[in-house]
Amino acid sequence: MKKFQLLFAAILASVILFSQGNEAHLLVGTYTSGSSEGIYVYKFNTATGESVLESSIKSSNPSYLAVSPDKKFVFAVNEDAPGHISSYSFDKVTGKLAPVSQQPSKGNHPCYVTVSNNGKWLLTGNYSSGNFSVNRINKNGTLDSARTSIQHEGYSVNADRQQAPHVHATVLSKDNKYLFVPDLGIDKLMIYSFNAKNGKVAPAKIPFQMVEAGAGPRHFDFTPTGKFAYLMEELTGSISAYSYYKGTLTLVQNISALPGDFNGAVGSADIHVSPDGKFLYASNRGESNTIAIFSVNETTGMLRPVGHQPVLGKTPRNFNFDPSGNFLLVANQNSDEIVVFSIDHSTGLLTDTGKRIKVSKPVCIKWISN
Repeated sequence: MKKFQLLFAAILASVILFSQGNEAHLLVGTYTSGSSEGIYVYKFNTATGESVLESSIKSSNPSYLAVSPDKKFVFAVNEDAPGHISSYSFDKVTGKLAPVSQQPSKGNHPCYVTVSNNGKWLLTGNYSSGNFSVNRINKNGTLDSARTSIQHEGYSVNADRQQAPHVHATVLSKDNKYLFVPDLGIDKLMIYSFNAKNGKVAPAKIPFQMVEAGAGPRHFDFTPTGKFAYLMEELTGSISAYSYYKGTLTLVQNISALPGDFNGAVGSADIHVSPDGKFLYASNRGESNTIAIFSVNETTGMLRPVGHQPVLGKTPRNFNFDPSGNFLLVANQNSDEIVVFSIDHSTGLLTDTGKRIKVSKPVCIKWISN
């Protein structure tokens, strides 16, 4: 009887902990060179930061994920050579993914995917090939073969990393009228006009934004208002801040994301503006293993350093805010876990909650809320 009572109490506690109002699905993309088998789905409590594994599905190197606007489908790169992109249906009741379709990415080592706001187009960046493709998404989640594939050309000054183009992201403007493609290999943030009705892309009136030679453009994010945008530069660990208007960027600041006394290997990665637009966060891999924190001037877009949070692990690749905006989760690729931090909304500073999600080679965090 006592065992039954304890079991009942545990089940009841779980039900209370994951009440529907506090529940979200956390999706984790991984590299499968370790013990990971693919994509993992966790039930995450947005009130407490607790999580439990719901499901997983086998997939080869699903290192970046995207979710459809209606939250019915999930898309993943397969970062191989040659590369592929895969689509899955998602059951919000069971938390399970089911394969729907797969297509070639039209390049090697795809590393980023974006879904247009109308859910009709998937835009994929191929790192090693230095190109990107556009695929139509059908209503049932299947992918057509690539309608467009655009190849970048050129090189830059870093002989080890910039001998050829390396597309690192495909980011749409808030209105979905422009596509921004950071290319690490040619030190350019390429800019394209985008037609969400037919999926066509074309060079914008100002077709690219140059960065400092050797900077290595990587990831790109807008403020919630869309007035400002920020470019993470991997090779120098710097951030370029821009004002933005109808496809045109104007540089307002370039600032280091690294700690002031840091002199080790650099390898910055991800960048995100907080949901309230007040703070910007950037991840530093290499030997720093920190999250840089900045306050955002909502009038000028300029950044002011707030601090650096050690990630309590190795190689913080991707990170993301939970749907409540109260937690920041960091995927530490080479220490095989996700660390959950709480966010101080007045200062932007992070505090370790002590909560961890053990998963091999985590590199991407996405959310599906109820």
